[in-house]
Amino acid sequence: MRPAGALRSIGAVPIGEPAAQAGLDIIDTDDAGPAAIRGGIMRTASLAFGMLLSLAATPLLIRHLGDADFGRYSAVLAVVMVVGGLMDGGISTIALRELAVTTQPAARQRLMSDLLGLRLVLSALGIVLAVGFSALAGYGPALVLGTLLAGVGIVVLASMQALVGAVLQSRLRFGWASLIELARQLVNAALVVVLALAGASLVSFLAVPVASGIVALVLTAMLVRGIVLLRPAFHPRRWLPLVRTTFVFAVAIAINTLYFRVALLVMSLVATATQTGYFAVSYRIIEVLIVIPALLIGAVFPIISRAAHSDRERFQYATGRMFELAVLLGALLSLCLLLVAPFAIELLVGRSNHPSVEILQIQSFAVLASFVAVATGFPLLSMHRHRETLIANCVSLIFAIVLALVLATQYGARGAAVAAIIADFALAAANTTMLMRNGGPRLPLTALPVALVAVLAGYAAGRLVGIHPLVEVAIGAIVFLSALVAMRRLPPELRDLLRRRTVKF
Repeated sequence: MRPAGALRSIGAVPIGEPAAQAGLDIIDTDDAGPAAIRGGIMRTASLAFGMLLSLAATPLLIRHLGDADFGRYSAVLAVVMVVGGLMDGGISTIALRELAVTTQPAARQRLMSDLLGLRLVLSALGIVLAVGFSALAGYGPALVLGTLLAGVGIVVLASMQALVGAVLQSRLRFGWASLIELARQLVNAALVVVLALAGASLVSFLAVPVASGIVALVLTAMLVRGIVLLRPAFHPRRWLPLVRTTFVFAVAIAINTLYFRVALLVMSLVATATQTGYFAVSYRIIEVLIVIPALLIGAVFPIISRAAHSDRERFQYATGRMFELAVLLGALLSLCLLLVAPFAIELLVGRSNHPSVEILQIQSFAVLASFVAVATGFPLLSMHRHRETLIANCVSLIFAIVLALVLATQYGARGAAVAAIIADFALAAANTTMLMRNGGPRLPLTALPVALVAVLAGYAAGRLVGIHPLVEVAIGAIVFLSALVAMRRLPPELRDLLRRRTVKF
């Protein structure tokens, strides 16, 4: 809850009175905080269910393709995701921010039409770049075709769905967004299982994002049909102000997309296919888990965007709470992943002594770094501090490239994992430093040593049990939370949710 005397919200209305009756967006009311938290939980729950679906599908995929082909499959997807990030230019995130602060329907419609047109042009360019890179890198005709298919599914369809879905998120309609994501995951998993059982080729698996992308885009379009018209506008003169305003942030997002995947790309060029496969298995798990911070914290993004625009006190408070929650929750999830790594790898590849176990344990704290990076990155974006975001991402990219080239070449998958985790924490530290500069919000940095103590206690307790990784996770999590209670740092938001009290941001 907010401290006594703090403004309750922007133009707050009584909690019992619906926002619509007061003539306000829900973002402007005390209902916004609970809606955002519920939305974050729903989106994370849909991701968790999607992970269960993936647990059923991914082992079949890995065992069907083998370590080498799975490494090639992951490398192609990494190329497509990097190009998708380069061409995204932060358009979906910018759309969410601007839709949250723009209240005039005509202005919203014009913004969406311009962004849709720009999105289509950039997506087409992205397909050309992805296919061109695969051809020049010598991936071979089959993988070049696979790059084209995966590019259509990810660079075109998924990016369009993310842009259209920003309309739902700007209105805090996270339930529908969660169901659409779940439908996409369901289609992905079902097709992977069917193709694996049918003995399909590597290229067939790279075409799966096309089908799931169509399903997600059609469902999203149906839901926003009554809110905005999905009518792309191709007016380059109107695109220029958008591009000029967001160019620095677009470059930062492109670099962010590249830095996370650069270790895998370097592995595909300098290491053996087998070592790349070891890293790819761990990468597959981390790639899913680091989405959680964006889902949880992203639910609050429309609120802090509006607050940064109109209510400085509310923004300062929400940012501080967001940071502490991110540190503690990220530390807890990293602890759980560290303990459960042998079991997770066994589910994927069939044995708990696979070399990927060590790789995953090294990368487990990427989840914590991601939570901190997102919790500090969104406030920077809310304040339009794009240059600082760019600098922070450049720092992490330099770490990622230099360390990956040095360590992956000499130590293979283990070296790539170390390079990736250092780059992750470099981004988190740079974002935090940039946010606190020049009169930025004061962050509760004491949460970091508290989290470290709780993690050490939880890990020691879990390993001491030594029965089964799942039991170790349960014991470790209980000890972690108990340590927070003992240090009086259990987040009040958690207590309020358990007591069904209102949580305000």
